Amino acid sequence: MNAALRLSIKQWAPQDRPSDKLQNLGAEQMSDAELISLLVGCGTAQQSAVDVANNILRKFGNNLNALGKARFDELEDIEGVGVQTACKIMAAVELGRRRQMAAAEPKPDMGTAVRIYNYMFPRMRDLQTEEFHILLMNQNYRLIKSVRISQGGITETCADIRVMMREAVLSNATILAAVHNHPSGCLTPSKCDDTLTMAIKKACEVMRIHFLDHVIVTDGAYYSYHEVGKL
Repeated sequence: MNAALRLSIKQWAPQDRPSDKLQNLGAEQMSDAELISLLVGCGTAQQSAVDVANNILRKFGNNLNALGKARFDELEDIEGVGVQTACKIMAAVELGRRRQMAAAEPKPDMGTAVRIYNYMFPRMRDLQTEEFHILLMNQNYRLIKSVRISQGGITETCADIRVMMREAVLSNATILAAVHNHPSGCLTPSKCDDTLTMAIKKACEVMRIHFLDHVIVTDGAYYSYHEVGKL
């Protein structure tokens, strides 16, 4: 293609731009050249970032393992690759290497009220106002993530069930537990606590998510809806 007629990536159709493709489809749907082009950035007047990325891949026989062993001078010698791009590529390779060497962080088991309490108490023990959290888990009761839904006053907080369900769906969670604190130290659930618990249970049933428990945390003790048979 004539350089004068060459379109920059910004002029490409949105669905073809590497950055848009990553955001909309995920990195796993992108080619090696498209991923490398995001490290390249702007490309040159004659070549797009994807063209430069293809130059890099050709230099190393379209083999990412060979690219991972490249020296700085080998990268910098490629047409369209400058110091900054060479640095970015070597940094990306090193991060990938370090991730491979790092041990996977074990996901804690949240299958009982005691485990939920032990996990949440350090996070809630010094709070002066109520906070409402959800714990999202996989089918083996392993924690995917915890999410603070709301924070409020000394005696109550408002929790939006729609937000809870959205977080659960986006996290591919199959089990959900609710947790909130009582700064007063009183373990007795309020009528609002009871109403909210039943509403969460109904929402989880609709979404086919197992509602494991609602645990109230105080300094040194907890109340479990599941353990007292109210779920």
